[in-house]
Amino acid sequence: MWMILLLIALLVAEDNAHDCVSRNFGIDRIVCVCNATYCDGLPRNEPEVPKDGSCHWYISNKMGLRLSKSRIHFSSCRNSSTSVTLRLDRTKRYQTILGFGGAFTDSAGININRLSPATRDQLMRAYYDPKTGSRYTLGRIPIGGTDFSTRPYTYDDTPNDVSLRHFSLAPEDYKYKIPYAKKALQLNPQVKFFSAAWSAPVWMKTNNEINGFGVLKKEYYQVYANYILKFLNEYKQYGLNMWAVSTGNEPIDGFVPDQALNSMGWTPDAVANWVANNLGPTLAKSKFNRTLIMALDDQRFNLPWYISQEFQNREAKKYIAGTAVHWYADKVVPPTVLDQTHNMFPDKFLLMTEACEGSVESTKVSLGSWDRGENYILNIIEYMNHWSIGWVDWNIALDKTGGPNWINNFVDSPIIVDPDKDEFYKQPMYYALKHVSRFVDRGSVRISITDTDKVKSTAFLTPSNEVVIVLYNRNSFVTDVILNDIHKGTLCLKLSPLSMNTLKYKR
Repeated sequence: MWMILLLIALLVAEDNAHDCVSRNFGIDRIVCVCNATYCDGLPRNEPEVPKDGSCHWYISNKMGLRLSKSRIHFSSCRNSSTSVTLRLDRTKRYQTILGFGGAFTDSAGININRLSPATRDQLMRAYYDPKTGSRYTLGRIPIGGTDFSTRPYTYDDTPNDVSLRHFSLAPEDYKYKIPYAKKALQLNPQVKFFSAAWSAPVWMKTNNEINGFGVLKKEYYQVYANYILKFLNEYKQYGLNMWAVSTGNEPIDGFVPDQALNSMGWTPDAVANWVANNLGPTLAKSKFNRTLIMALDDQRFNLPWYISQEFQNREAKKYIAGTAVHWYADKVVPPTVLDQTHNMFPDKFLLMTEACEGSVESTKVSLGSWDRGENYILNIIEYMNHWSIGWVDWNIALDKTGGPNWINNFVDSPIIVDPDKDEFYKQPMYYALKHVSRFVDRGSVRISITDTDKVKSTAFLTPSNEVVIVLYNRNSFVTDVILNDIHKGTLCLKLSPLSMNTLKYKR
């Protein structure tokens, strides 16, 4: 049965000159292999929206299709008792989308550097090329080291250097972060970068450690604000301006005594005081007065209480533009906390800034795992439907062990690098993100669509007046869907089992 469905899908799909070169790592564990001379992707000059008023339909599924394109026409549908009916209403509009992207960690740069120049170029194009790639428009750049470095470091490890005379970027910035951030910007000038520090220099902290239970000493509040400013200035000299900076990565980790991750604790009151009296005024008085400040940058179990308490400081609230959220506790915290936070502070945006698979599982890298791709697409749809203006992955590339990582905190990545073969593998997670990032342009507005338990959905109206609909069929069987655009007509869909679907047409 599965083979018949796959054959049907292949027959209806239009010919693609850039199809996936697949490799199996087990049953239904398929990756697409890229090397120096070939990588799958949408044809460079292909129109994404038919001119005849029909709709393009892109499909990836557990059976092996990867962004396979077909064309369907608006028509009347025969309703049945098993049909799922989705109603789209573009007059009901929600948040405006900023974009999608990944993080330029040391580990990502180390792995990309291990490839030949031609293969490196293929990998960066796979993400940031606006024509053939995922059309990423966001990039996260750590301020100093993270666990995804080969050593713990900051930009001023000289004790008591309150003048920051010894501040300097690290070799890792020049070798692993700056070159690939610049390449992303070269491929797509619309890319916006944002940053976060995992920890201040240890001499500024109460525990004098890069990790564990420690907070910033009050006497160094202004010095640390100056430290952030120096980072912004150094990166600007390389043509890399930061759209935003967060108040620090995962501040709750800094209150865990045995936490191995690079971290620094912030209570809501303390970080609000630092923003109000130090970071906010320091940026406002500098040439970086347009660099936004994001709060939290941690799990959503902190919502809305952390932000609500922080925003009791009116000066801090004035300087903070939005809230950054991570995904690691999402399975135990409902997305309604995002709605609550938005409703309490509708003038402040929400942005999902870090996600990855393999962080808690014993299997760190699971090559070709469809389940992990499914988790990505479902989470992206969920965040879109609960006010997030974007969704940002963690490491853009890792090796087959999920590293390197100086504390052995290995995880998975949408792209896994195999330097011995000078190739890299696009996993289902990569296509989950591409099903959204490739088609939902910056400035798109989320619009209303029915969302069901088995067919998850989200929809957008792009700046070019195109409708983009993203669906995931959670059923293990073909599902009939009647999509009713009340302004355009009806699309009759047969969603293949466990499939990601993107529809795009002129409004």
